[in-house]
Amino acid sequence: MRRATKVSAAAVGLAVLAVTGTAVAAAHQSGNDWPYAHHGSASYTLAAVGDIACEPDDSENAGTPTSLKCGSPALGGVRAEFATAKQATDMHPDAVALLGDEQYQVGKLTDFEQSFEQAWGGLKMLERPAPGNHEYYSYTKKGDNEAAQNGAGYFGYFNGHDQAGTPNAQGQAGDDTADRQGWYSYNLGNWHIVSLNAECNSDAFNQDCSTTDNGLLGQETQWLSQDLAANTRPCTIAYWHQPTFSATTASTAAVPASAPGAGGIEGAAADAWWKLLYQHHATLVLNGHEHAYARLRPMNPAGQYDPDHGIPEFIVGSGGEALDTLAGTPGNYDNPNVVTAQAGAFGGMKLTLKPNGYSWDYKPVLPGPGFDSTALQYHDSGSGTCK
Repeated sequence: MRRATKVSAAAVGLAVLAVTGTAVAAAHQSGNDWPYAHHGSASYTLAAVGDIACEPDDSENAGTPTSLKCGSPALGGVRAEFATAKQATDMHPDAVALLGDEQYQVGKLTDFEQSFEQAWGGLKMLERPAPGNHEYYSYTKKGDNEAAQNGAGYFGYFNGHDQAGTPNAQGQAGDDTADRQGWYSYNLGNWHIVSLNAECNSDAFNQDCSTTDNGLLGQETQWLSQDLAANTRPCTIAYWHQPTFSATTASTAAVPASAPGAGGIEGAAADAWWKLLYQHHATLVLNGHEHAYARLRPMNPAGQYDPDHGIPEFIVGSGGEALDTLAGTPGNYDNPNVVTAQAGAFGGMKLTLKPNGYSWDYKPVLPGPGFDSTALQYHDSGSGTCK
């Protein structure tokens, strides 16, 4: 890992947005409507999506099975990532929350440059990413054998890198140092927004998913507690990759689908984050990882429906790479907190952030493999208030 002088990740995030705003103002004054002019004094648009770009089918990936690369009929492929990128662009967002697994299979820098960049590069200055397991872990499934990147390609792409390809220690994706791995916060109007790194079962985190010891995840959890305590905005969003509460994990005799972390070790670790966010009256949690869209009811840290103080969770993992299978059917989901969900098409979510509330609008834009245009009839929208 690379060490460097510490710089506040929150300050980095604000600086990026401030620089963008300066450039945008000039463009707006010259008559260009967007990018990236902010039109409303009271509300902001946040585009949100994760699980996006297929692995490019190039010579560097010759050893990767064809079924795992762009062009595979089982994946959304290049067409899907371009479709969701256009959808996000058409939202004219003020920022783009990327919910992890931006680039498959292991997020090499060259893969980012050959795939994710081709579709999503036009929004890069607005992208506020969180990493996913495919940016940190090795991939040895389905005949593949790719080494873990531990965030190197992710930070190299979003933070930039030197001539030798070494990622910059600070930048758009937060700090990349031995004691800080890409968690940061930023503000949009009355909204405080936190991006977290849940990839604790990696070499970068020493395979330590404890949130209470002195390991990296424990330090991140301490930082989150301090960040939330210092926040003065009335509305808060937090996002990370693996959801605490699952829409695709079926109940078992031992673990119900509605249990915290039913979908995996990272979601279980993030249970501590949910407790902090609940304590500080957070408004929303956003996740990816599950290749689907799902909206879950407001929940307390135990996963119980709490209409007065609970936090709604949105899973938006339908960014283009592939689609999963939901656990259960409409009206009978394994996790009873799932209000609505779809896993037949690719698409992103538009969040309109108002001074004391929000609205959401999710529409898929491209049917998934094996689905026809009827999958595009799905639509989920609504509004809520800050606590």
